Amino acid sequence: MQLDIELSEQEEQPVLYIRTRTALSGLSKVIENAYGEIFNYLTEIGEQPANAPYTAYYNLDMEDLDVEMGFPVRGRLPERGEIKSGVIPGGKVVSCMYKGSYTQMEQPYNKMFKWIEENGYEQKGVYYEYYYNSPHEVPESELLTKIVIPLK
Repeated sequence: MQLDIELSEQEEQPVLYIRTRTALSGLSKVIENAYGEIFNYLTEIGEQPANAPYTAYYNLDMEDLDVEMGFPVRGRLPERGEIKSGVIPGGKVVSCMYKGSYTQMEQPYNKMFKWIEENGYEQKGVYYEYYYNSPHEVPESELLTKIVIPLK
C-alpha cells in the first residue's frame, strides 16, 4: 500500500458536531444519523458545509468508542440540542489520503504511527477521518478517506 504521509500546519476550523459513545458494531449507523441531523440543521439555517464530513476518534476502544461526527463550517454557528458548535484545533498534523475499504483502515494508521515515531513526533491521541465519498456512492475499493493525526 503506497501512502503519501504529509506533515503540515492546520488552521483552526469551526465545526458543528455531535459527540457520543458507541461500539464499533454500531458506528456506521451512529455516523449516518449524526451527519443527517447536522446536515438537516445546516439546511434549515441556510448554511453549507465548508468541507467533507469528519469523524474524530478520542480513543480506539472498539467496544466503547468516544466519537465526534461533524461538518466543518465557515464560522461559529448556533447550537441546537445535541448539535454543538466548536473547533478542530489548529497546529501541526500528519495526514494521508487513503483509498479503500474502511475495514482495512488499520494499515494506514499503523504506517502513520510508525512515521510519527521514526520522525520524533508525538501524537495528541485524537484521530480525524474526513470522508470524501460514501459506501452508498462508490464501491468499497474506491472510498476516499483523509486521515489526520494532530501532533504535540
